[in-house]
Amino acid sequence: MRKWLRSFAIGIAVTGAPSVAHAQSADLVLCDRLAADPSDPDKPADVKGVAEVAPSDVATAIRYCSIAAKSSRRAMYQLGRGYASNRQMPEAVAAWRKAADKGSTSAMVELGVLYGTGNSVERDEAQARKLFERAAEAGNPRGVSNLAALGGGSAPADPARSRELLGRAAETNAEAQYQLGLMLAEGTGGAKDDTAARTLFEKAAAQNHPGALERMGAFATEGRGGPKDSSAAKGYYERAAALGDEDAKKALERIRCPYVIKDKRGNVVTNLCSNACAMGLRQMVGHVAPDPAAIP
Repeated sequence: MRKWLRSFAIGIAVTGAPSVAHAQSADLVLCDRLAADPSDPDKPADVKGVAEVAPSDVATAIRYCSIAAKSSRRAMYQLGRGYASNRQMPEAVAAWRKAADKGSTSAMVELGVLYGTGNSVERDEAQARKLFERAAEAGNPRGVSNLAALGGGSAPADPARSRELLGRAAETNAEAQYQLGLMLAEGTGGAKDDTAARTLFEKAAAQNHPGALERMGAFATEGRGGPKDSSAAKGYYERAAALGDEDAKKALERIRCPYVIKDKRGNVVTNLCSNACAMGLRQMVGHVAPDPAAIP
């Protein structure tokens, strides 16, 4: 299954109606702003999160997360992210252990990855599996997908069980919606269901999940699970590409250059971006053909 394993700004209001910021300390708000994980189930819905703590923000993130971590497991997990971004792995491991002990499923996943790879700790696949299982049982989508990816050992991956666990998390979590959508689209762990997959991708896309946006582009291109819509597909691809999705960037290039020039053996030589030129060349040499993956 594609894209397994995979691992933004708030203002602090001082007047006006009550808000989430008022209910939290300023330290936690700033910690969230600089170090929140977009896929963390503990993350509030109004916090966007960052894929990685920016180098320029590391010192500030560690400072504020250290304070907020005294009363927040989410901040403790985010403190670990700050340390990891600063290559302070012993400190990161210590923070993630504390967060995991307090029930942070994202911290469990990070520790599981370290044990599974032997990064900064002694490699221990059994311990990695236990951590992924704990996270998965609590509904963390990365716990589910990492457990499925781990496979092997005494407890082989169970795709049907993965579907079940992702189904729980998919009620509220964009990453779980995306991962479950992939399973439904590919028929992994149960029946294939393009309509249900598209619905899940659409929900995750509404939350700006890059992979889900790319999948919505593909589904709209092909008419899978719903209407075929070239214009909507391009819009989805553009949004996904803006968020860094490489598959979406390639799809946009296919839209821009839908014809390919082939040699006598049928090997692709180059793409042609002018439809008019493509039609002329096709008439002359018979070697230009539209890319079947491009939008018609």
